[in-house]
Amino acid sequence: MEEVNKTVWVHFFGKKYQVPANFTIMGAMEWVGYQLRHGCGCRGGKCGACACLYRIDGKKGLHGCLACQTMVQEGMFVVMLPFFPLSSRSVDIRRGGSIQEIISQLYPEVYHCVGCNACSRACTQELNPMHMVAMVKQGRYLKCAEESLECVMCGVCASRCPAEISHPQVFQLVKRLAAMRLVPPSDHLEQARRDVESGKWNEAMDEIMAKSTEELKELYCQRNMARRTSERLR
Repeated sequence: MEEVNKTVWVHFFGKKYQVPANFTIMGAMEWVGYQLRHGCGCRGGKCGACACLYRIDGKKGLHGCLACQTMVQEGMFVVMLPFFPLSSRSVDIRRGGSIQEIISQLYPEVYHCVGCNACSRACTQELNPMHMVAMVKQGRYLKCAEESLECVMCGVCASRCPAEISHPQVFQLVKRLAAMRLVPPSDHLEQARRDVESGKWNEAMDEIMAKSTEELKELYCQRNMARRTSERLR
């Protein structure tokens, strides 16, 4: 009971509030009355929509986090970044030219990285964007693709970069180029593509699309139950 009643003082957008200590930043914001129409997506730490920056009063350091995954702390000063203007540039990855040439043409700022580590210190997923940028510069594209799989594209790293690198977009490009050019073809994926194109799953999809919301919820719950049963039997 004592833990439930414990509160902390925090600042949201410059205003001071007393909130329950067992709330996430997002939960505390809604508890004090904020209606999060933007910067509120999956609530599960996957979409990156609720990126925040915060400081703790009396301590050094500016930290990046996701509001749905981070608990409030005493003396926390929080501001949300529901959108950061990343530099998104289009390219046909089937065209000619090496991976290095494509990256150099689309994102030449990658090669201006000064290794300051500001991006890695700010990463909400505790990844190492600075190290991944170095991998790109070294031509270690597959390794960069693997290391960046947990990136949620929140943009906090890019907001801190003095070289103005849009890290999430660079890593997304590297993953797509690596998948097309460096990863061996997958036989079962190719077969799945042929099945879709041949219309093999059309009837099943039509049945699903015809179901009501309640029927879809029931179907989803049955799926979870079947999976848990299978796991217990293994």
